[in-house]
Amino acid sequence: MKRTRKTALAVSAALVVLVVAAVVFVRRDSSPSGNEASTSRPGASPAPGEAGWTGTWAAAPQNGGRAFERQTVRQVMRTSIGGDTVRIKLSNEFGSDPLTVSSVYLAAHASTSTVDPATNAHVMFGGGDAVTIEAGRTAVSDPVAFELPAGGDLTVSAYVPERIGSVTQHAFGNRNNYVAAGNQSTQASLSGAGTFDNYAFLAGIDVRNAEAEGAVVTLGASITDGFDSTFNENRRWPDQLARRLVTANRTVGVLNAGISGNMLTQDGAGQSALNRFDRDVLGQTGVKWVIFSDAAINDLGGDSPPSGDELIAALQQLIRRSHDAGIKFFCATLTPYRGAGYWSDQGEAGRDAVNDFIKADGSGCDAVIDFDTATHDPADPTRYDSRFDTGDHLHPNDAGMEALAAAVDLKLFV
Repeated sequence: MKRTRKTALAVSAALVVLVVAAVVFVRRDSSPSGNEASTSRPGASPAPGEAGWTGTWAAAPQNGGRAFERQTVRQVMRTSIGGDTVRIKLSNEFGSDPLTVSSVYLAAHASTSTVDPATNAHVMFGGGDAVTIEAGRTAVSDPVAFELPAGGDLTVSAYVPERIGSVTQHAFGNRNNYVAAGNQSTQASLSGAGTFDNYAFLAGIDVRNAEAEGAVVTLGASITDGFDSTFNENRRWPDQLARRLVTANRTVGVLNAGISGNMLTQDGAGQSALNRFDRDVLGQTGVKWVIFSDAAINDLGGDSPPSGDELIAALQQLIRRSHDAGIKFFCATLTPYRGAGYWSDQGEAGRDAVNDFIKADGSGCDAVIDFDTATHDPADPTRYDSRFDTGDHLHPNDAGMEALAAAVDLKLFV
C-alpha cells in the first residue's frame, strides 16, 4: 500500500508459521543448448507456443531502479516448483538505454552473499556468455540443465560491465540482495558486498517439469508483495500458498505479481493492474489461474476514491480479458483496513460494494477466496483481527499472511 519502506515488525514467537525443510541443489551438465536467446516486447509471452515450461518465480517489473557499472549483482529467490531444466528472464522494459549483462550463473543459495560453488551453472544467451537487451525488451536465456527442488533458494549472479543509469526493478524485494565490485559471478562469496532490497532486471524463472500442472499468478498490491512480513524469511501469503501446495504433493507454480502501492485503476507505484495485466498475468509462462486480491484498497485510499461501481467495472474488464485468454480468474475479497491512515467512510463503502459484487452470483469470478472473513475481527468486520494486524491496520503480519494462504482452496487448481 502507499507507505514508505520500514523494517518488518517482529512477530510473537507463539505465532504458528510454516517451516520449509532445507533443500540441496545438484548441478548437472550446464553446457550451452545451442538455442538462440529470445527477446520479447512488453506484455508479450517470452516464449509463445513453447510447450514444457512453467514459471516457478516471478517479480513484477517497475521503473526507477538503481544504477550499476562494472559490478556483480547476486540475487536470491525462493522458487515454488522444481524441475530438471531452468531458464531465466531478464527485463529492460523500463530502461532508456541498452542493458548488457555477462557471466550469468545459477547456484544454490547458502547464506547472505554466499552460494554453493559446486552447484554453479553457466547461463548462456544464444550460445554466448553475454546478452545486450534493448530498452523496452525482455531476454530469455537458453535452457540450463539444473536440478531445482521445489521450495528451494536459488541465486542468479550477473556481471554488469557497462554503466546502466537506471535499471528495470521490482521495488520491494523484502529480502537482501547483493552487489560487489568487479566480476565475481563464479565466486562462492562476494568480496566487499553491499546489500539492496529490491530486484534488479530479473523478471522470472521458468522450469521444465513433466509433472507440472500449470502456474497461478497472484495479482495485487503490498499485501500480495509481502510488505511487513518478516524480512528475508519468505512469509508472504503467496510463498505460504506455494508451501501448502508442495506439502499436498501438487506441482503448481506460484508467481507473485504484487507491487507495493499498486492500484487497480491508476498508474503510480508501478503500472495499474489494468495496464500491466497482459504482461504480468497473461504473459507468464504456463499460467492457468490468477488470484486477484488487494490492489483496489489503494484506489479506495486516495483523496478522491473511485466509486464501487468504477472498481467493479475495472474488475469485470480483468475477468473478461482473463477468460478470453483461457485463464480462470479467482476473486479475493478485500481485507479490512479501518484504522489505517487513509481509511474513510467513502472507502469503506467502496470496499463493501466490491466484496458484495465478488460474492454475488453472476460476477464472472471462477471462484471466491474470502480474505476478508479470514482476517477481520468478528466483533468489528471493518478492522483486522488483532492476531493478524502488524499494527498499521492495513497489512497482515506473518500469522495474517498464513491465514490468507489457508483461505485458498487447493482444489481450485484443477
